[in-house]
Amino acid sequence: MINIQKFASKADAADQAAAAGAAAIVKAIEKNGHANIVVATGASQFEVLAALTGHDEIDWSRVTAFHLDEYIGMPPTHPASFRRYLQERFVSKLPTLGAFHFVQGDAEDLAEELRRINQLLDMHPIDVMFAGIGENGHLAFNDPPADFTSTEAFKVVDLDERCRRQQFGEGWFATLEEVPHRAISMTVRRIMSSNVVILTVPDERKAEALREVLEGPVTNLWPASVLQQHGNCQLFADGPAASKLTR
Repeated sequence: MINIQKFASKADAADQAAAAGAAAIVKAIEKNGHANIVVATGASQFEVLAALTGHDEIDWSRVTAFHLDEYIGMPPTHPASFRRYLQERFVSKLPTLGAFHFVQGDAEDLAEELRRINQLLDMHPIDVMFAGIGENGHLAFNDPPADFTSTEAFKVVDLDERCRRQQFGEGWFATLEEVPHRAISMTVRRIMSSNVVILTVPDERKAEALREVLEGPVTNLWPASVLQQHGNCQLFADGPAASKLTR
């Protein structure tokens, strides 16, 4: 089930999401001696990552981190690169971080890169997953109709028009034509394998998706709706994002 908490502001939702995630990381370290986490990117995660990196009760040297997705062919120097995003907003803030395994979307041998990152994630069961949802309800870059059956950790996916328009609308690209058509994405089943999911959903433009994800049936047409079946998904939304909820 999804446990939703609503907050007056985007900042408050992000702070509470980071606090809940930090507590889950500390608990995993206490239990296992280490924690494996996945962090997300995009506009919804700016405040979450800023708050999370300030939680010094976490022994970051015991944390191994991954990220959800990366555009195919995207160099880390590009403003829209998720590797650049996370290097600047997460890794550089945590000098004692145990490890961060980046997805190399511009690898010359894409099949070898998938083998490498899949093997790494297979060795690190996910304790805490930080994520958001797209305007089309996507989870990572699993756009509708999403694949709910793949057992791989990461796979190549096609980005639909609404997803690409969202990336352009958020200002990551100068034109819609520049937005890539393909990406490497963590799969839905691997996301669902996480012990804890911290889902942060701000802004009115996510309101339709949030309503469908929470109140509609589980369907690959609104991929994040599958989180209704997760055992511990905590969702943090601001007022505008929650404005179309009916219950």
